[in-house]
Amino acid sequence: MLASLYSGSNLRMEFSMIDLHVHSVYSDGTNTPAELVAMAEEGGLRALALTDHDTVGGISRLLCAAEGAVVEAVPGIELSAECERGTMHILGYFIDHTCEILLKKIDTVQAGREERNVEILKRLNKLGYVLLWSDVEKHAGRDVVGRPHFAEALLERGYVKSKKAAFDLLLAKGRPGYVERYRYTAHECIDLIHQAGGVSVLAHPSTLYMPDAQLRALVGELKEHGLGGIETYYAAHPQDIVAKFSKWAQAFDLICTGGTDFHGANTPDLRLGTGFGQLEVPDEALDQLKAAIPPR
Repeated sequence: MLASLYSGSNLRMEFSMIDLHVHSVYSDGTNTPAELVAMAEEGGLRALALTDHDTVGGISRLLCAAEGAVVEAVPGIELSAECERGTMHILGYFIDHTCEILLKKIDTVQAGREERNVEILKRLNKLGYVLLWSDVEKHAGRDVVGRPHFAEALLERGYVKSKKAAFDLLLAKGRPGYVERYRYTAHECIDLIHQAGGVSVLAHPSTLYMPDAQLRALVGELKEHGLGGIETYYAAHPQDIVAKFSKWAQAFDLICTGGTDFHGANTPDLRLGTGFGQLEVPDEALDQLKAAIPPR
């Protein structure tokens, strides 16, 4: 994002970047929060939001690592929400990661995830893909074991040629190794984020795989329930999709946010801050999120 700073009669130009969608080893990323802060500083980022899946395990370490750093650390989370098709995630920004209600609710989600993992392992073994729990767990981060770690275990055992192939063949929704897990509704996710003092944002809406009319109606309905923003700027969004979601955001008075969905080595072609090279998240997204934080 290009910012103009005036000093007397001289015009000075500065570049700054923000990335509001990043994962660490506490969910399905490969970098520690401290490593992410160091990478963000090296890459010239102004701000970085840690949005691990259904956990706040890395937030304290993120904030600690950012003390005295140029990079502003934003405490966040990415909650999985119920949906009939595709994937629905609700991002929460500037949450109180010590909120007891939040911690209790995500503990319930984690318990459901653990039950799902046991069932996935059973299904894969029945299908002839012999894995031990230790094969999967060693690929996980410090907190959450998820399907990407099953994919890595399958790859290591030689059952598939890539992690993508593992999902396409076995682990994606509708495939024989897929198992549903407990999720809150989108309304419950929004409420939970607000209870934790944060601002809620619909993540990567294109992954819901809905017709435009249906998706637009959903965005409007979520806005009525308290949704604060929509992830418009996203590494996988071409310019026409960015333009479409920007218009929707304006129509529903939502904040346009964005980020790379960086997972470290799990997304090797994706760079922190710039995605595939073309991503530019406007600085004002962060300022607007701050302005939308509910009074505490």
